[in-house]
Amino acid sequence: MSRPSARELRRTAAVVVALVLFLPSWPEAHEIPADVTVQAFVKPEGDRLRFLVRVPLDAMRDYDFPLQGPGYLDLEASEPLIREAAQRWIGDYVTFYEDGRQLPAVELVAARISAPGDRAFASFEAALGQVRGGSLPPRTQLYWQQAVVDVLFETPIAAESAEISVDPRMAHLGLRTITVLRFLPSGGAERVFQYTGDPGVVRLDPRWHQAALRFVALGFEHILDGVDHLLFLLCLVVPFRSVRALVPVVTAFTVAHSITLIASALGLAPDALWFPPLIETLIAASIVFMAFENILGARLHRRWAIAFGFGLVHGFGFSFVLSESLQFAGAHLATSLLAFNVGVELGQLFVLLLAAPLLELLFRKVIPEVMGVIAISAVLAHTGWHWMTERGGELLQHEVTVPALDAAFVATLLRWAMLALIVTGAAWLLRGAIGWASTRFPGATSAPVRDAT
Repeated sequence: MSRPSARELRRTAAVVVALVLFLPSWPEAHEIPADVTVQAFVKPEGDRLRFLVRVPLDAMRDYDFPLQGPGYLDLEASEPLIREAAQRWIGDYVTFYEDGRQLPAVELVAARISAPGDRAFASFEAALGQVRGGSLPPRTQLYWQQAVVDVLFETPIAAESAEISVDPRMAHLGLRTITVLRFLPSGGAERVFQYTGDPGVVRLDPRWHQAALRFVALGFEHILDGVDHLLFLLCLVVPFRSVRALVPVVTAFTVAHSITLIASALGLAPDALWFPPLIETLIAASIVFMAFENILGARLHRRWAIAFGFGLVHGFGFSFVLSESLQFAGAHLATSLLAFNVGVELGQLFVLLLAAPLLELLFRKVIPEVMGVIAISAVLAHTGWHWMTERGGELLQHEVTVPALDAAFVATLLRWAMLALIVTGAAWLLRGAIGWASTRFPGATSAPVRDAT
């Protein structure tokens, strides 16, 4: 057989390119959607717990739903697959609990296809009526990528007044899954939860001690997960050889971040887009500042005041995590705020108690103390500097607008003035307490942070 000529090869290549460029393409059946929004209702009624949920059809992968025409969904032929897919992708991933006892697996009662602009899920009654009301007309022209699935699940309960919890594992539906879950308790006000990914077991109406335990754990985990907070704590502990000498510094930092954390939870923090990157930039700057102070050598009478000032900044940083989680506090806002603070303090104490002896061992066995403090602080300053420049660049991308001089602006100024008075009072009390301690325990409060030798 003769080899094809160069002209024939060019002609074949041109045909292949034309086919690739101009033939219509169909979306992959198994492609994971980038963003998925799930809407859900949970309502106990009599001896049944009803779970209504709406998800995009394309989040239910591994199913080839029958199509007709230019990609319209064949509604009649798709009904059996819709029920099977709803059970597999939703029902099998949701677990309910009643008073801490796991309930039987949810049972699929009804499922139907709906149009994307449908407003039935604006209320529980409308959504329930639609799911029970039957399917769309068979001749409805609806592209399968635009369709949503409405599903009703039920499971038996002992009493509608019982404490209900849910473990809604919906993160698998997309690369980023946002769930808006609305709980309608018997005889109580509706509670709305919004979260990304899998939140774990959610107590829909928690008792005070359950909310407290959840937020203590959240505060503790946040300290261990927050690298910038950990580096700041390391800046605090590096120069000190005595846990006793750390007490005023850590106390000042704790009092300060507690004030701004609570103030932010009560709505005193600005809600402008530039505020979070500003706080993140200042947190990075706090690492740089403290690291350079370690290198130059600081004394305690100044260190507690600096820790107090930066604690105000870190408190706003803590609030960004807390603000999204306060929805899980139920009716126990004050308890949850206090519990989160306790968790943060326990996390800080854990880090300090772990870092102090390790640094002591390092400086005694590996490297002289002065050189070690300078070397570690230089690394911390380098890291903080890069974070500060990166976050500062993000901050500069936001436009700061001058607020209107109206009644709302005056009210905001008054709230911030009240916050300033609280901060000033706390600083004054701390100064007095540390001054009193310096007279009672001079060896613990007036010694230099590190020896000059």
